[in-house]
Amino acid sequence: MKTTLDEMLGFIRVVDSGSITAAARQLAQTTSGISRTLGRLEEKLGITLLRRTTRKLELTEEGQAFLVHARGIVAAVEQAEEQMRIRRQQPAGRLRVNAASPFMLHQLVPLVAAFQQRYPDIALELHSSDNIIDLLEQRTDVAIRIGKLRDSSLHARPLMHCPLRVLASPTYLARHGTPATPEHLAQHRLLGFTQPDSLNTWPLQHAGGDGYTIQAALHASSGETLRQLALAGNGLVCLSDFMTGADRASGQLVQVLAEYTLPTRQAVHAVYYQNTELAARIRCFVDFLLEQLAAGGTAP
Repeated sequence: MKTTLDEMLGFIRVVDSGSITAAARQLAQTTSGISRTLGRLEEKLGITLLRRTTRKLELTEEGQAFLVHARGIVAAVEQAEEQMRIRRQQPAGRLRVNAASPFMLHQLVPLVAAFQQRYPDIALELHSSDNIIDLLEQRTDVAIRIGKLRDSSLHARPLMHCPLRVLASPTYLARHGTPATPEHLAQHRLLGFTQPDSLNTWPLQHAGGDGYTIQAALHASSGETLRQLALAGNGLVCLSDFMTGADRASGQLVQVLAEYTLPTRQAVHAVYYQNTELAARIRCFVDFLLEQLAAGGTAP
C-alpha cells in the first residue's frame, strides 16, 4: 500500500505541534484517529518514525529523514493548488481554437489583439477548417460551429445569429443583369458549396414554396473561396452577414432578390465537450467573444 498525502500531513502536524492531541485539534480529527494514522504510516513504511513516551514524542533517525521528504511533497502539492487558484483568477495556458476560414478571418482575427491584451498569459493557437472536426482527435479546446449542431456529446453556447443573403458584385450584375425573381436564377451563374447540401438551398420564397435549391455552375468547400469568387464577378452567391458586412458597406457586393428573401438566421455556436470541466481559459474566451459580438450587434 502506498503512503497517502493525509498520512504525511498528519505526521508533519504531530511533529510540528509536539503532540498527537494538538495535531488532532488542528486537523479537526480525533486523537485516536491521528494515532491510527501514524500507526498505519509506520506499518506501510516498515519503520518507526516516532518514539512515544509519557512526556513527549521524539523523532527517530528514519523519522527525521522521512520528515524532510514529506515536507517537500506536501509543500509541492500546496504550491500546485495555489497555482491553480491563481490560474482561475488570471487564466493561463494554451488555448486551441478551431473555426471555419470565413469566421476565423472576419470575426476572430480582428479580436485577437484585444483578447491577448486582456489575457496575456493565454497562448492562442488558431486552426482553420471548413469541415466539421473531431475535437479530441484534433486536440481542440473549443470549436466554432456554423449552422445546425448534430453532435449531442458537445456542450454549445450560442454566439450569434446572422442573416443569409443572395449577393453579387456590381460587375457581374452589369454584365449579366439582375434577376427579378428566384425563377430567373436559372439564367445566371450560381456559386455553391461542395458540402453540406443544405447550404445550396437558398432562403428564397418562390412559386414552388420556401427555399430555392440551386444548380451551381461552380462549387467550393469554403465560404471564403465563394466570397472571393463573387467579388471577382464570377456569379451569384448566398453567404452569411458575418463575412460580407464590409463588402456590402463598400458596395463591392450587393444584395439581390431582397423582397423574396426569407428571414433566415444562421446560428453560430462555440462548442466543447460536456464531460470535462470547462477550464477558465475556455470560459473567458467564449465570454469575451459574446461580449465583443454583442457590441457589434450580432450576438444572440
